[in-house]
Amino acid sequence: MKFKVKSSLSYSVNIPTTFIFNVHALNTPSQKVLEEQLSISPNMELEQYTAHDESSRFVRLKVKEPIQFKLEYNALVDMNHTVLDERNSEGTVPVVDIDSYIASFLYPSRYCQSDKLMTFAYKEFGHYASVFDKVTAITEWIYSSIEYKSGSTDSQTSAMDTITQREGVCRDFAHLAIALCRALSIPARYFTGYAYQLQPQDFHACLEAYIDGHWIIFDPTKLAPLNGLVKIANGRDAADAAVASIFGNAQGTGIAVDCQVVEDSFLPFKYKGGQKGVTFK
Repeated sequence: MKFKVKSSLSYSVNIPTTFIFNVHALNTPSQKVLEEQLSISPNMELEQYTAHDESSRFVRLKVKEPIQFKLEYNALVDMNHTVLDERNSEGTVPVVDIDSYIASFLYPSRYCQSDKLMTFAYKEFGHYASVFDKVTAITEWIYSSIEYKSGSTDSQTSAMDTITQREGVCRDFAHLAIALCRALSIPARYFTGYAYQLQPQDFHACLEAYIDGHWIIFDPTKLAPLNGLVKIANGRDAADAAVASIFGNAQGTGIAVDCQVVEDSFLPFKYKGGQKGVTFK
């Protein structure tokens, strides 16, 4: 399936300020960027670079004086998902056997305090037989127990805050799911991207869990089809995958995001958990 994605970010800058943007679609084994264009108005020099683990593609911009500007990104992306039937899942790779990169997604992080949720996680989800069933149960519990409420949280809200307040947005749903997975020794990482059929259109956050040697995507919000997600970045949590990081003094004045399926493509399925998962590999 092919998707057209685009985003537009506008800012008012007050003093010399450096921006690091993370809006590019990634090239992965299951996702290929066929065309893309990045522009800024008024024209300024940009530096583009890729994270050392290839989990993100960044744009760095140094604004030297007070100004208003707009950054726009457009891309055509071809998706080739692999669908896995996890009913006979053997489980996750033992911690002793996983490499250091995968192991890094077992540790507590700024927004995912898995060490504080171990007792709750084992009580609620520890009895499920397979790893896939555990993760599915976690995402179903979050969907049923946490109210999706726009504007209810901010950039400081953590998984502990979300499970206490019982409300949040996609970012918070993802952080809580990641923290509960890690509490059960299941590697889990943050996913941010463009989402087809998301209403209203915005950047979307969910998670990937490492099961049977694959990163499998889950979305506790159930707001978009899993095969309608175009990846921008992965990270331990939102701190690693922020769409925009600002070093200076500036205010956002506008944001627009869109993800549309190309007419000759189609979405024949929409997974919301249960017996199957979609993996990006």
